[in-house]
Amino acid sequence: MRMKKERAITLLAALTVLIGGLLIVALLLQGATGQNKTAEAPSEEPQPTATPEPLPLTGWTILIDPGHGGYDGGARARDSGVWEKVINLNVALQVEKSLMSQGAAVIMTRREDADLCTADRPAALTKKRQDMLARVEMAVSAKVDMVLSIHMNEYRARGESGPQVFYRQGSDAGRLLAGCMQEALIEQLQPRKQRAAMAGDYFILQLDVPSVLVECGFISNPEEERLLLSEDYQARLGGAVAAGVMSYVELQEVMNK
Repeated sequence: MRMKKERAITLLAALTVLIGGLLIVALLLQGATGQNKTAEAPSEEPQPTATPEPLPLTGWTILIDPGHGGYDGGARARDSGVWEKVINLNVALQVEKSLMSQGAAVIMTRREDADLCTADRPAALTKKRQDMLARVEMAVSAKVDMVLSIHMNEYRARGESGPQVFYRQGSDAGRLLAGCMQEALIEQLQPRKQRAAMAGDYFILQLDVPSVLVECGFISNPEEERLLLSEDYQARLGGAVAAGVMSYVELQEVMNK
């Protein structure tokens, strides 16, 4: 009987030790798991994306009209024989690039050597008239804020030179834009002949929005022709036109305060 009691006591002691060991192991495992959870980096709350600062021309929609195109070559450079329509488009694309870099939305009346005439043109409407009406209609339908028409000048006397900007007579906004544009062209291009902005009777300037026609220089002048055919100078022209637009926009903001 005594031996049975001793065996029972020994068995109970062994079970106690076993259970205690199991509890210790469980506690250790639980602690390790807790440490792993603690070691994990807490999930970060998503940070709001910073709103980019608006650019100087953000919110402005501008129509750029490379003059002529297609059947209408415009004037022709005296020495190189390059048609005005080609140079107009090259410069206009540089203007587009400069304006878009400042936040403007740009609409081009053409991006290739093409006119805006259609095959079903009414007999009473000349090709030139239809072409010009289509350019104006693009500006109206798109509800643009500004129109810039890009051209090259030409004159029988080869000594004439210098860029010149034209606006519609009676348009205060057009006159202000032309003044800003003329000043920017002079400041950035430093032409030998520094001209003043003038009123001009051009069909593309009939809209109520501020509109100008930019004669970028004389392709009848040997020196200026070489400049106007240069990609570097065309890029400078694009930057100067954009600078004129930004100057106008800044003035408008000051006047409207």
